[in-house]
Amino acid sequence: MSQPANVRAQIDAAIAAGQSGRALSMIKQLWSSSPSLLTAPFVIDRMVKVPGAPQSVPCSIRILRSFTVEPLVSMLRASAACWAVDATVSLGDFNAYPQELLDPYGLVYRQPADVVILAVQTRDVAPSLWSGAADADEPALADAAERVVRDFQTWIETFRSRCTSRLIIHALEKPAFPAAGVYDAQCAAGQARTIENINAGLVAICRNTPGVYVLDYDALIARHGRRHWFDASKWHTARLPIAVDCLPHLVDEWMRFILPICGRQAKCLVCDLDNTLWGGVIGEDGLQGIELGDDYPGVAYRELQRAMLDMSRRGVLLAVCSKNNAADALEAIDEHPGMLLRRDSFAAMQINWQDKVQNLRAIAAELNIGVDSLVLIDDNPVEREFVREMLPEATVIDIDADRPLGHAEALRRCPLFERLELSAEDRRRTRLFVEQKQRGNLATSAATVEDYYRSLEMTAEFGLADASTRPRISQLTLKTNQMNATTRRYGEPEIQQFIDDPQARVYWVRIQDRFGDNGIVGVMIVREQGEAWEIDTFLMSCRVIGRTVEQAMLGVLAEHARKRNVASLIGRFIPTAKNLPAQQVYADHGFRLVEETDGQSLWELDLASADLHPPQWIECQFVEPQP
Repeated sequence: MSQPANVRAQIDAAIAAGQSGRALSMIKQLWSSSPSLLTAPFVIDRMVKVPGAPQSVPCSIRILRSFTVEPLVSMLRASAACWAVDATVSLGDFNAYPQELLDPYGLVYRQPADVVILAVQTRDVAPSLWSGAADADEPALADAAERVVRDFQTWIETFRSRCTSRLIIHALEKPAFPAAGVYDAQCAAGQARTIENINAGLVAICRNTPGVYVLDYDALIARHGRRHWFDASKWHTARLPIAVDCLPHLVDEWMRFILPICGRQAKCLVCDLDNTLWGGVIGEDGLQGIELGDDYPGVAYRELQRAMLDMSRRGVLLAVCSKNNAADALEAIDEHPGMLLRRDSFAAMQINWQDKVQNLRAIAAELNIGVDSLVLIDDNPVEREFVREMLPEATVIDIDADRPLGHAEALRRCPLFERLELSAEDRRRTRLFVEQKQRGNLATSAATVEDYYRSLEMTAEFGLADASTRPRISQLTLKTNQMNATTRRYGEPEIQQFIDDPQARVYWVRIQDRFGDNGIVGVMIVREQGEAWEIDTFLMSCRVIGRTVEQAMLGVLAEHARKRNVASLIGRFIPTAKNLPAQQVYADHGFRLVEETDGQSLWELDLASADLHPPQWIECQFVEPQP
């Protein structure tokens, strides 16, 4: 980019001219290239002035800390703004985190934030391990570790019992130079290993507590250089232990948690081919001439493909968007011995000579996802800028065509690919889309719609939520936009509250058919309201829309309600920009419109007179929860 002063002037000019795509692109690139205390206020101010900018998700963040974090606040807000998150940040008192977590009347619980960050360091949480390790024997170190783990457990259990906010906890860091020097590594319970044991205990606690996550602070420091990270002068004068040029790295790490909590996640990674997935141009160099293999530079492209495979294991769909001759490109994908990705690795392909904006829109439409769910990686800076300006809601990753060894790292650094929970459905998402295409082919060959439904041989398995299904249920409430009557977002702590509430029931539905297992694709949350059941949440994954699954869900719900002498079902539709497919779900299944206010509608089904049952072509069964 140009010098920051010139870039700022260009940004202001673009805003004044109403060039929102260009302005957003330049603001994001300014922050990416110059994240600092000086740049942050400008970025925050200009992001709200861009006309027609994508709508931001509000997120309140409270930081409890054992060290000075004030300089990080504006940087965190600026980084969040670049990812379309409107962050409000508040701070706990300096080094008062134990009292704030334990005080039932403290601000943490009286004014709960969406996200709470517990930013602590080893010297504060475990001072005897940090500065007195050389004076302690192995039993003393073990006792100190147990005390620290018990403290973490008390804080976490107290926090979770009093609020449903997400909690991000810094794990403890190891010293650059252990007290015992190289001898520390020879000990069964040295200083470094004792800190690792504390972190293992912390991970075990958080793994069993919904909505609580561990930030591997030691790995973050190691990634950027342990000696470079710590600033002794800042620590002793301002109680800020982090060097100024490392502050953006901590902000970036926080964002890797905040974005998935806010639902800002990429659903599809779209890659270019020539000089991106492989080195060279397939149409000019031919199958044997492209660079892809175990030696440099071909190994750089294999590393990118390895990173892409890792993303697919997280549930990210892969797609191709390339200006190319399709036959040449597919030959390389199918036959080149250096390829890690093959044709069935991709959920969609657009290989033609049309512009990439048009092709990206086609990919989003084919996968039935929003353009804002796409991330493009492309070596061509002209193509990248064109997409940024024309599709500002999409995300574009910058890579340097002259430095292919940096491609994989650039991909892995993108926080939109982070996941805090992984379900079985995530791990096989690409396969699910392949099966969906097979269903589409069957639909075109069926004589009637009913013949198509019957030929699918669908079964619907229903159950009540428990700890094993809670992560997937939460994930669906956070991600499902189209067939979602209320679009209420619930994390695992909120889902657990419903599970524990005797007046509520959380249903899930798993759909299987002749092509495979779709996994858990539907959720219904109901509350008892006198003689009625009020449907708090009714949602269904877009991949089973159009197969009468919603009738099966409402039919099973009606049957369960009748068995419990419930008089009626009450459902509400709350419109959003994306949930039009859910608008008629209650009307189409016999519910009566009760009232309509400000676009919202309330519906009721009289169970005594209603003829609502699952469709004949879906075999429904209810699975009792495991003891």
